[in-house]
Amino acid sequence: MLISDPLPFIKEFIQALNQAIKAERANRGLSRIQCGWLGFCLMGIIITNSVCWVKFERAGLGGWSLGALSWMFRHSKFPWERLRVLSIGLILKRYGITEGCLALDDSDKRGSKVTSTIAGVHKLKDKASGDYMMGQCLIFLVLITPKVTIPVGFVFYEPDPTLSAWYKRNKQLKKAGIVAKHRPKKPVKNPHYPSKQELALELLKTVGQEHPQVNVKCVLADALYGTGVFCQKASTLFGGTQLISQLRSNQNILYRGKKMSVESYFSTYPGTTQVIRIRGNEPQQVTVGSARLVVSAHGKKRFVIALKYEGEDSYRYLVATDLTWRTLDIVQAYTFRWLIEVFFSDWKAYEGWNALTKQPGEEGSSRSLILSLLVDHCLLLHPQQLAQVENKQPAYTVGRLVNLVKMDSLLTIIQALIATDQPAQQLQRLAQQMEENCPLNLSSKHMVERDMGRLEPTPALKYKAAA
Repeated sequence: MLISDPLPFIKEFIQALNQAIKAERANRGLSRIQCGWLGFCLMGIIITNSVCWVKFERAGLGGWSLGALSWMFRHSKFPWERLRVLSIGLILKRYGITEGCLALDDSDKRGSKVTSTIAGVHKLKDKASGDYMMGQCLIFLVLITPKVTIPVGFVFYEPDPTLSAWYKRNKQLKKAGIVAKHRPKKPVKNPHYPSKQELALELLKTVGQEHPQVNVKCVLADALYGTGVFCQKASTLFGGTQLISQLRSNQNILYRGKKMSVESYFSTYPGTTQVIRIRGNEPQQVTVGSARLVVSAHGKKRFVIALKYEGEDSYRYLVATDLTWRTLDIVQAYTFRWLIEVFFSDWKAYEGWNALTKQPGEEGSSRSLILSLLVDHCLLLHPQQLAQVENKQPAYTVGRLVNLVKMDSLLTIIQALIATDQPAQQLQRLAQQMEENCPLNLSSKHMVERDMGRLEPTPALKYKAAA
């Protein structure tokens, strides 16, 4: 697929971004070349599903060279963080969004075996296979609104290598039967490597400051962020808003002065069958039990809920900070957390960054990710997506919009050829450009013109087989 000039909706998106930048500071708008580069990159990500200058150069038939694309990315003075923030502001304004829920989760990006120049690469556990891999870990924040779901922030996580080495060694010694006093002491935490909870709190704080006009109804997070400190601080950041997370089944609670696990408590006081709407869809039966209990690790009373969907054998346990909400309202609100998983799926499949990004350094990773998220924001402002949402119809999927953009790009090239005075010559010129910019690579899979060696028995060595 070829890259034509940026489609009209991309040009309008970049022009609106430029106007927003100028509104903040009149002398800081994007230049004509910067606007052209940004539009070409957004088209390139959609068409090639990558953030790769080589692919962009080939698909653009030499309109932008690899060197020029890379130089602009590294040295042109784009206000990168403001691009992300102002892009979100355009969506909020265009859709009239004033409230929503924030969903928090982390996602891993697999890297190659040799990733010495990519920032934040460390050993990760592959959730699908159970094996280990090298890659990057990102914490994302997504705003879920009554109309659309918007990625609003991200941060890279990297574990403290000293602590990681200590945990590994301590586990080995413990397994070998070495008592604690003879094992090395845990090293002091390095402030240059904040934990996921610390990074998530900073991310929540930043997004809250960037978009104070949005009323955050609740914050949703999985069990990793269900600690007492995180729940309290995250709720306080938005004026005491509801925070819903999960508890482990062996988490202790206090009931009538006795300490017991949440699993033990709800086995004594089982739930009842209720009907809820998961993410506003068709009614579904679930088994729900709830109580306002003191969670030992939190040191205060929380709203604890045991939830079991139809067909499941065991409960999952939710915890909420605001005791004034109803049980079913908390259960239904927490179902929205699944939408961040849908965002991950769309982003990894269609928006380039997860497929092929080789920009080295912290700036390379961060800037290329911002470009990828700008594609997501841009597609939310696609004319057909806008019409669908404004007419109160279900929004289109990212995959559907990407295919539509690819077809529109191809049609634009064909229309430009037909509109010329000499279409046959222009077509021949296009074919020549394609041949020059898309050379065929030699394959190492086939053995043509290579020596395969001698693959047959040697008569003189028959006695070896007989012996």
